[in-house]
Amino acid sequence: MIRAAIVGIGRWGRMLVNSVQGKSTAIHFTSGHTRTPASAQAFCTENGIALTDDLDAILADRAIDAVVFATPHSQHGAQVERTAAAGKHVFMEKPFTLDVKSAEAALDAVARAGVVLGVAYPRRFHPAMIELKGRLQDGRLGILSHCESAQTSPAGLFMARDYWRGDPQEAPAGAMTATGVHNLDAMIYLFGRIDEVYCTNLRRVMPRLEDTTSVMLGLANGMSATLFCSLVTTVSYRFAVYGTKGCVELANQDAEFRFTPAPEALSTGRHAAPEPEIIRHRGFNALAAELEGFAAAIRGERPYPITADEVIHGVAAFEAIVRSAVLHQPVKVAQR
Repeated sequence: MIRAAIVGIGRWGRMLVNSVQGKSTAIHFTSGHTRTPASAQAFCTENGIALTDDLDAILADRAIDAVVFATPHSQHGAQVERTAAAGKHVFMEKPFTLDVKSAEAALDAVARAGVVLGVAYPRRFHPAMIELKGRLQDGRLGILSHCESAQTSPAGLFMARDYWRGDPQEAPAGAMTATGVHNLDAMIYLFGRIDEVYCTNLRRVMPRLEDTTSVMLGLANGMSATLFCSLVTTVSYRFAVYGTKGCVELANQDAEFRFTPAPEALSTGRHAAPEPEIIRHRGFNALAAELEGFAAAIRGERPYPITADEVIHGVAAFEAIVRSAVLHQPVKVAQR
């Protein structure tokens, strides 16, 4: 079993711990560190996690195999570098970093150390997304034309004014860092490189942060795409791909898979969609799946399913979206 430390024991760090602690035979959290230890003491005691004073103590502990980070975004690059230099495997919450320069330095450190890097994009592990990937690869959707994605959350309605996630320096392009990057990564996973982005970013409710973000994207494979994310409405999720042979739609929190085929002949009356094929995966724990996938990569059983090239391209696309939001014009994605 992989022995891990959790750094950053806020809401998301606790969700990661709760997804596997006492339930998984692949990974177990034994140690933790947070900026406010008093707020995490009861949680750590309940889960058998020993709180340590600082990250250095975790990195020096030979009993720890890997470090999982759920920390402010601006700290990610340096934390990956330090962890890799200490010879620990590292799992980093999304977004990996906020700019390409820090991402490249972090990835170089991982490569030099020969450690495993996991990046927290759990949608890649969801069976509905994997099913969609398979149908794209075998041509069952035909010629692809467009991808439409939307993911929303009410987090911004309840966020304290001084909370770091509401700081524009930690969350450039507003809702992108909280939700939008998930669908950005899904597009890279399914379709490959992104050529150009055009972002509209609005501050509708939150006091400091743009909370409503829309992006139009041009993909290298010739498709178009749209990405919408918001922090000031109800929880929702939709990811749809349109092709000449039909449309696949992943919807709601369980990402229900729905395939509606295109007709084989034009109807004589009003167009009507046939009954869709529906595959449900209720209760699937994608957070546990990504952590267990990380543990499997450490044991050498299979590679973690996000390559370094995909990581750096995702950061480059994110950086282009941030720039487009500032300039109010389309921006080309830097290709490396």
